[in-house]
Amino acid sequence: MKEFRCFVCKSFLLGLASIALLSGCSLLPRFHSRLPGNRAFIVYWPPTQTNQLKLAVKDNIDMKGVVTTAGSELLAKTRAPAEKDASCLAIARQRNVQIVGKANLSEFALAPSGFNEFFGTPPSPLNSWRKLLPGGSSCGSAVAVASGMADVAFGTDTAGSIRVPSAWCGVVGLKTTHGLVPIDGVFPIEPDHLDTVGPMGKDIAHTVQGMDLLQDGFAALYAAAVAAKPSAREIRIGRLTLKGTDPEVDRAVDEALAKTGFQVIPLDDSFREQWERAKGDGNMIAAAGAWISDKEFRFEMRVAARTKSAIRVGRIAYLTSYGEAVARQAEWQNTLKEIFGKVDFIALPTLQTPPPLIPPNLKIGVLEALMLQLQNTVAVNFAGNPALALPIPLHYDVKVAVKRVQSPAGAARDSLDRQMHDGKVAVTSLQLIGPRLSEAQLLNAGRLVEAAVKTNGKNLAAP
Repeated sequence: MKEFRCFVCKSFLLGLASIALLSGCSLLPRFHSRLPGNRAFIVYWPPTQTNQLKLAVKDNIDMKGVVTTAGSELLAKTRAPAEKDASCLAIARQRNVQIVGKANLSEFALAPSGFNEFFGTPPSPLNSWRKLLPGGSSCGSAVAVASGMADVAFGTDTAGSIRVPSAWCGVVGLKTTHGLVPIDGVFPIEPDHLDTVGPMGKDIAHTVQGMDLLQDGFAALYAAAVAAKPSAREIRIGRLTLKGTDPEVDRAVDEALAKTGFQVIPLDDSFREQWERAKGDGNMIAAAGAWISDKEFRFEMRVAARTKSAIRVGRIAYLTSYGEAVARQAEWQNTLKEIFGKVDFIALPTLQTPPPLIPPNLKIGVLEALMLQLQNTVAVNFAGNPALALPIPLHYDVKVAVKRVQSPAGAARDSLDRQMHDGKVAVTSLQLIGPRLSEAQLLNAGRLVEAAVKTNGKNLAAP
């Protein structure tokens, strides 16, 4: 049975690559003149109050009077402005928060790499002289925060779309409990099982502010969590290690946990196998969501080939695997409940590698298929639990061990491994996963990690 699931997963990824390769489109973005230099925003309103909190809103979230493009040329040119705000903006509006723009994203939030052919792809700010992949789909939200154009951003997370760009741009991102933050007025992928809205910030304190704009009274919940566990000594961390992770990324996670002073408890192979199955199921549901929500666009000329490839693959996932994956969701949720009876949080890298250089010549499906393998995020969405991604220092010194693999996906991974080492960065990302509705406790644990790994503020500097 395990071998069959692996076969289905690999077939799905290779199918995505094959469809994309047949499209004949490269990864070179077509730039759009309305965007500022770093392409973080689709619409940008320079702040008028320099001492006021600056909020960026991902452009798949409705804002009254503004066209919600969802990163799409078609919607940008044909959609009417939103008639009302998405519900998740209510608190920010009540408090007159300064919204500085609608943040860029991959089209329809479907590309985990962060690529956008029409509006342009915002490079990660982690390296000042090489253009690195930002991760997606909330690429603009992460780059806006990392570059200082926003203090806080709202993103959406279906399979990792807040945590992945947060990890590859060196900021903090919180995936919230499914159902906690209302998602009406948000351009959907898979709202019934996966879609969430969450905050991104340049540090834990700003992410707390962002969460307080999404859940009224959250600041008090966070203060109570800090008071309940002001130090790491009483916090139990279940450490999950996954095959394929860059050893230096794993080492950075272990060093951060040790330096913080948590009680670290290794999780066994049985849980690792259950995690991998949940990852496969979550990817299948997310892929099917692209078909469920976006099938009307599958023949549109002004929709990118990358996006239409994802929609077509989503049809395959929906017809072959969606129902079975959904049927296993309760089992996976119960597995996590049992784990959280033994530990407070689960820790693992957010992604298996640092960000590679933006590749100029790879075909679209290969890159997006590889991203699904590199990110350690979708199993959390499949459960509906909250998870926090936060930057930690990375000291990358090892030589690349390159495997010569003949398949297109293997060759692409070879290329990404080489480019990763060419574009070295000083930061990777720790992911902490908690029980349902534990956002305040997660951010408190993140506060402890953040304080422990700080070294004169230099740990996040670009090399």
